[in-house]
Amino acid sequence: MYGSSIYPTIDSTQFPICDWSEFYSEVEEPIPPNAPEAIGKVVDLCMFVNSDHAGDQHTQRSWSGFLIYLNTALISWYSKRQSTIETCTFGAEYVAMKTGVETLCGICYKLHIIGIPIDDTTHIYSDSMSVINITSKPESVPKKKNNTLCYHTVRELVGMGESLTAHINGDENPADLLTKVICGRKRRYIVMTFCMMCTMVNLKCTL
Repeated sequence: MYGSSIYPTIDSTQFPICDWSEFYSEVEEPIPPNAPEAIGKVVDLCMFVNSDHAGDQHTQRSWSGFLIYLNTALISWYSKRQSTIETCTFGAEYVAMKTGVETLCGICYKLHIIGIPIDDTTHIYSDSMSVINITSKPESVPKKKNNTLCYHTVRELVGMGESLTAHINGDENPADLLTKVICGRKRRYIVMTFCMMCTMVNLKCTL
């Protein structure tokens, strides 16, 4: 049930491509000028992101969580209480995505600096349809001023073509493991899949 989301076959039709030239025409991906020539096979990066709105019962702050994969390997994960109080689920989800894309940009920069070729676009999955709409449609605007920083941080990456966002069913989002208490069956399946993937990576390394 959840296998296709934890290690997805990336379907490019899920990620709408729009004309962002009116908004971010001069923005380019920051590639290190002294980076060596990229050699080897191209690698894919994808991220699953989620939040738990007002998950902290004492402070009512939300939790951010994300998982970043390089091909089949889980290389980065994050689970932390947000530093601000968000009054709606949309704000909490957007803060979580901003935190995730900042980490994703850092990983891309490191891969460039050591000469590893990356696929032209990193793929981001979220189960918040509101966040996906506002990050994938150029005409969308934020309704709250306090969300504008997250708004431009994520949309700028989408506008320059470095990242694309797509919706994923909430029941299939593995980042749930990092933000909230989930049902035993789903939790066991995700953990088991992580273990299987780690075993596969270790076997490849020993060959």
